[in-house]
Amino acid sequence: MLNDINGLSHVIQLAVAPVFLLTAIATLITALNNRLGRIVDRRRVVLNGRARLSTVETQQAGVELGVLSRRAKHIYLAMVAAVVSALLICLVVAGAFLGALISVDLAEVVALFFVLAMFALIVSLGLFLREVFLAVSTGVHRAR
Repeated sequence: MLNDINGLSHVIQLAVAPVFLLTAIATLITALNNRLGRIVDRRRVVLNGRARLSTVETQQAGVELGVLSRRAKHIYLAMVAAVVSALLICLVVAGAFLGALISVDLAEVVALFFVLAMFALIVSLGLFLREVFLAVSTGVHRAR
């Protein structure tokens, strides 16, 4: 298939869309990482302030720590799913080039990897949405 430069340029054209998808996934992972950092920072603040709280406030802090733990778990799992999606997209691009270089029809394998990558991305976005819902619905933060 890669007998000439036209064949190579065609494979490169086919690989461009997945590469843009990789950029989007990398941006998603960055956003997830930032949210995880904020959750960890908030957890530290709550833990450091527990010593000087009343009994009721200590119970409220315990509830908040539970919510923060669930949020962190959702973000972590969303990051795992996003990374799996990115790895599958890399396999799509590699499969497209490999199939063209050794003249083997890998269309079904490449398509399967792409579909799996989309499912992993859907899972990641779903977990991200769930974490945002938890953050918004449990407004335990108050100004002091």
